[in-house]
Amino acid sequence: MIKAALDQHLPATLHVIGELSNVSRPASGHLYFTLKDETSEVRCVMWRSTATKIKFEPADGLAVVASGSIDVFEPRGQIQLYVRKLEPRGVGSLELAFRQLREKLEREGLFKQERKRTLPTWPRRLAVVTSATGAAIRDILKIVRRRSPNVDVLILPVRVQGEGAATEIADAIATLNRHAARLGGIDLMIVGRGGGSLEDLWAFNEEVVARAISTSEIPVVSAVGHETDVTISDLVADVRAPTPSAAAEMAVPRLDDVLERLAESARALRRHARHAVDVSTSRLHTVARHEWFRRPLVPLARRAQQVDETAGRLNLMITRRLVTIRRELHRCEVAVSTIRPEAYVHQLHHRLLSLLRRLDRAANQAVSVRERQLSAGILGLRTASPQARIQSATAKVGSAEQSLTRSVAHRMVVWQQRTQGLALRLESVGYKQVLARGYSITRREPGRKLITSPAQVRTGQHIVTETKDGEFESRVVDKGQLELFD
Repeated sequence: MIKAALDQHLPATLHVIGELSNVSRPASGHLYFTLKDETSEVRCVMWRSTATKIKFEPADGLAVVASGSIDVFEPRGQIQLYVRKLEPRGVGSLELAFRQLREKLEREGLFKQERKRTLPTWPRRLAVVTSATGAAIRDILKIVRRRSPNVDVLILPVRVQGEGAATEIADAIATLNRHAARLGGIDLMIVGRGGGSLEDLWAFNEEVVARAISTSEIPVVSAVGHETDVTISDLVADVRAPTPSAAAEMAVPRLDDVLERLAESARALRRHARHAVDVSTSRLHTVARHEWFRRPLVPLARRAQQVDETAGRLNLMITRRLVTIRRELHRCEVAVSTIRPEAYVHQLHHRLLSLLRRLDRAANQAVSVRERQLSAGILGLRTASPQARIQSATAKVGSAEQSLTRSVAHRMVVWQQRTQGLALRLESVGYKQVLARGYSITRREPGRKLITSPAQVRTGQHIVTETKDGEFESRVVDKGQLELFD
């Protein structure tokens, strides 16, 4: 009943203005979307057979005019607009499609100037992709024959308008690239057609043609329509020509111009050759007058004399330098021998023992004196035997004992301080401090006897080297190496 009511009371074709929303194109190729305005919306369907003919790309937010009929989708009970024609509102579909594709390819960088190649100056073989019956091919052939009859022209005829024309053009470009070597090489390609309306030129605005031109290994000149017509192929090609005739003039040079340039190049070459011969002759005469060629042995003899004098001065400098080095080395050896750590430590050890013996003798002598004084006092006490003198003598003895104790303690402290000072001095000049400055001591194994001369070791003997941070063992590989330092 709903379907019948719609068929009876609605026209067969409706034109609906709205904004695209929820655009979806599944694998089936059908186009599903919603048309909406500020207050309402309607679901729309566009079957694949019609959707493939749309030149622009439907997108959410795009204002369009949809033409079709209203019907009900019974499985869901949903009213839908079945669209047969879809046009962008305010701009033609072809114009919108051109803008969309141009923006897309520009984002990918297909229009960048650095991608474009320079056309060959002297092409030998030219390929033309255009209609075999149009005026464009006649104009191109006429101009090529007039300007450069020696250039070979390969024509690959294609349809340049209508359904499927873009695919034919793209396939032709790919075929020429694929078989260029088998065809004897193709230096340049012209792709284009004569003038016409936007619909007539639309094949050159298709993405498939733009992709084919951008991937072509052969430089491409795009010559589509008149000078005011601009197509996507013009923007992607290496060079855009305003017309097919202009493309032919760009592609091949005039033979007369080439011959004139060759003649001018030949004249310039002869001038340069004569100039080069004159310059070379003058240089030859100048060189021939040089002393090296008139008396070649004299400069050699002078050079030999200079070499001998230089060698003599060098030998003298080396001899003097060796004498200076030997003198300095001897001075260092003498200085090192006078400050041998072992002798200095031994000397300090003997001085310390001597000081300790003197300290012991002084202490014993002081004790002996006090003992004699004490014995004399005891003897005097025994002879006198008064109680007062005993007490006085006892006090004196105690005082003397205390004085002796203090004196001995003081002397012990003094000698202990002097002993510690000597020990510190001994430690400061000990061989450990020498090792801390980067020196080392080497001893033989076994016995750990100090090595002071290369004569004390033999090849294969194990030795122990002591450094600041520890010891390490080594073996004498070549005793003769030590002689390098004699």
